[in-house]
Amino acid sequence: MEQIKKHFTRKAYTATRSFLRYWKGSKKSETPRTANGLKVAFIHSDKKIATGAHHINRLMAEALAERGARVRNFFPRHKLTDTPVHLKGIANILFFHSLLEHKDEILKNHIIQGTTYTPLPFLSFNVPVVCHFGSTIRGYLDAVPATRRLPKEEQGVFKELAKLDIIPELDLKTFRPMEDVADIEAVAATRAAACIVTSKKVKNELMEMQIPEERITVIHNAIEDYWFEPQRPTVTQPPHLVFLGRLGGDVFTLKLKGFSRLVNFYRAFPNTPKTTVCMTTNRKLKEWLHIAFPKHYMYTNLRKDLIPGALAPLYGSLLFVSSRYEGFSLSLVEGMSQGLVPIAYSVGVVPEVIKNGENGYIVSTMEEACARARELLADDQKRLVMAEAAKASASQFKSSHISSQLLSLYQNLRRDRKTAANGTEIKPSVTAV
Repeated sequence: MEQIKKHFTRKAYTATRSFLRYWKGSKKSETPRTANGLKVAFIHSDKKIATGAHHINRLMAEALAERGARVRNFFPRHKLTDTPVHLKGIANILFFHSLLEHKDEILKNHIIQGTTYTPLPFLSFNVPVVCHFGSTIRGYLDAVPATRRLPKEEQGVFKELAKLDIIPELDLKTFRPMEDVADIEAVAATRAAACIVTSKKVKNELMEMQIPEERITVIHNAIEDYWFEPQRPTVTQPPHLVFLGRLGGDVFTLKLKGFSRLVNFYRAFPNTPKTTVCMTTNRKLKEWLHIAFPKHYMYTNLRKDLIPGALAPLYGSLLFVSSRYEGFSLSLVEGMSQGLVPIAYSVGVVPEVIKNGENGYIVSTMEEACARARELLADDQKRLVMAEAAKASASQFKSSHISSQLLSLYQNLRRDRKTAANGTEIKPSVTAV
């Protein structure tokens, strides 16, 4: 009897799995396959920790594959070990040069794309190279001040962390590795066939590097389709203050992400519930955050596809975007997709998405951020109207949009390359958005 039961259970499982495969296949077939045999090589780092760049690379590859493109990922393997701190930037650049061992395979593709400088070894060949700038290292360096130059209340947060041995120093000892990478990013952008940027802000940064505007295309990042699934609940509890995103663990990244701003924002509202959904590898920081604030709920290093479920019951809550610099800000769009109302500093794509008083607020000081939060916490009707507007605004960042824009760019580059091979003088057909 037990064997019969197992048999039918297995049959039911197999039938269900077959149905789901058929359903997914049917769903994908609705997307027009317009790639015409296009082959694309993606170059990036194979990291265990899933950063925003990792998710975007995967999403772009999947979206292109649905349109009929063949995408292959190439990861360098031979890393220099025991490199002195001041040479870490050079070591990272050389890391990607090790991909030359796969030169023959990579050059079989019609397009080679990499994150900022990573396709550098292939710039001298005949295959068009696209540098994808989700952000720039120069942008990071310009945005993050020395700790002593922060407002006193923010300095106090970092001194507190140093005293508790959560961070070992108040400032990085050297910025030379980042300076080296920033310089090589400029070289790669200058020599690439095209540069993709994820916001107008990053476009301006490349133009300051003397990259011609006609070689820069703005293609906003997209977020996964599961952020838009409709079956999640709406308002079920009082509004929270919400932080969503990567915090990092070293002092530079914490300043970059506006950690001290977040701490002071939370402390300004002791009686308001708070939810933090963050990524950090700093165990001491994680333990401190758990107990640092009253009424604080925390999810650390949560698997990404589970985050929408954690945020959905917070519909109508306030999303605080504290960063000093973002090239795009996935967290902004992800939070808005769940009906969170953003209060954000003007970073990345924020000025292109937020309309003050309609779907969120752009702020420039902590005082302004707190004032906007108090205003929304005191006016449920306005807050919920803005939550619905925020959710609607996020819908423009679905993955189908990114594949259409990428294919258009790639096909223009491929056509230009064929025309050049025939000896005809051409003008770049990359469209600046």
